[in-house]
Amino acid sequence: MFSNFLKNLSILRKFLFINFLIFVIIGLITILYLNSVQPNLIKAKQSKHIEILNNTIGHFNRLNIGFNHDEIRNFLFSTRFLFQNLDRVTIFDTEFNLIGDTDTLDLDPRSFGQTSEVIQMDSLNDNEVNDKNNKSKKNNSEVFTLNKRVENYALSKEIGKPLTFIEENYNQFVLITLKNVSNETGNVGYIAISENSLDIKAAIEERKNFILRTAILVAIVILIFSIVLNRYFLKPIKNLVDYTEIIKSKSKKETKIDQIKNRNDELGVLSKSLDEMTKELNNRIKATENFSTDLVHEIRNPLASLKSASEIISDTTDKEKQEKLLKIMIHDVSRIDRLITDYSQILKDELAISLEQMEDLDLKPIVESVVDDFNNIYVEKKNINIKLITSGSNNYFVKGISNRIEQIIANLLDNAVSFSKNESIVTVNLDEDQKFVVLKVSDQGEGFKESDIKKVFDRFYSNRPENFGEHSGLGLNIVKNLVQIHKGEIHASNSPKGGAMIEIKFPKNYN
Repeated sequence: MFSNFLKNLSILRKFLFINFLIFVIIGLITILYLNSVQPNLIKAKQSKHIEILNNTIGHFNRLNIGFNHDEIRNFLFSTRFLFQNLDRVTIFDTEFNLIGDTDTLDLDPRSFGQTSEVIQMDSLNDNEVNDKNNKSKKNNSEVFTLNKRVENYALSKEIGKPLTFIEENYNQFVLITLKNVSNETGNVGYIAISENSLDIKAAIEERKNFILRTAILVAIVILIFSIVLNRYFLKPIKNLVDYTEIIKSKSKKETKIDQIKNRNDELGVLSKSLDEMTKELNNRIKATENFSTDLVHEIRNPLASLKSASEIISDTTDKEKQEKLLKIMIHDVSRIDRLITDYSQILKDELAISLEQMEDLDLKPIVESVVDDFNNIYVEKKNINIKLITSGSNNYFVKGISNRIEQIIANLLDNAVSFSKNESIVTVNLDEDQKFVVLKVSDQGEGFKESDIKKVFDRFYSNRPENFGEHSGLGLNIVKNLVQIHKGEIHASNSPKGGAMIEIKFPKNYN
């Protein structure tokens, strides 16, 4: 259920949602931590209080102090060093009457500081007396509250164990630890020590403020990162998605891919590749559509001729005319068969080329192999000799696909042989310069009759001799496409000695 929920969210929402979850988890851990801080700090204070209480009770028993007002007062004065870090010490008898208090007028709390000087009552001025009177009223209220706590403690099951409780208000955080005093005769009274532990409150507030500041900072960082993520990454990705949708739906909506292509990062490279791939795909689709249209047009002509010849041959009894019509029909069938065969081969080649890898090749042995194969076929068949001429160099290395280069050479030789007369020579020149390996194939035929030689590379080139049924008009077009795949150049011309010449330049491989 949760995974399905995440799948339906955008990347930005996923990012924010996951950060929110992390934020909540950290918040819960923080709350648990803060809740554990106060008890731990209180426990540390409690341990000190218990140690002071045990020491004080030990002094009571060792000095055999009586639990009355005078002996307790003298004891507090004589052992004030025990309570230097405390704010108040109160002692009760078994009847819960207050018999000792370091915070009363007759036991001035300043006498429990680090100085041993005792402040006398007559040294106080009027303001100090008023302050002490006000303080006395407050102390009476606090003593009454503490007295009730002592009574409850005495009646509880916790008697005999130290009991710690907190009294907290706006500017105070008082920690009070209470314990009964007992000796061999039994319980003789109760002692409570108080410490204003504002450091605990300050420590908790400090941690709370630190965590709050950290949380605000983290939230700001997440917000800024989300804005940057959305603007510089997610928005361009969405534009790329919109671009693919527009291309897919063949919509005429304006795309924003040009803005992304200007970037110098990975998204810019991706958008350029995507745009180039789309344009290349569109070009291939258009080329395929045009190719199919041209193919249909080329097939329609021999089909029409074949249909007319078949209709006439059935109506005539003239044998000479029948033979002539039969030759036309054979020619047309041959033409259609060649067109379909070559077109099928082109489709297979396009698929194969997309899967094949370029490699380092030496062009010389490839050319020699193809020339030998053609010589074995046509020397005896038409007495046509194919002559290979090289410059004597050994630097014929190119980057290419071996069987595709063989196909280029074979198509050129097949084309040259078919347009050559019997007992003629087809010349193959292999040479090289600083940048290219140059391959030239020349025949001794009639040459190209087109005023614009570039047209010979068009599909279904139509200026052919009488035996054009042996050709589909796709051979040179296939050669041109294969040369372009190898980053090469191809040119056609008529040789000064007569006949046609095709020149191909393959870039040298210097690796």
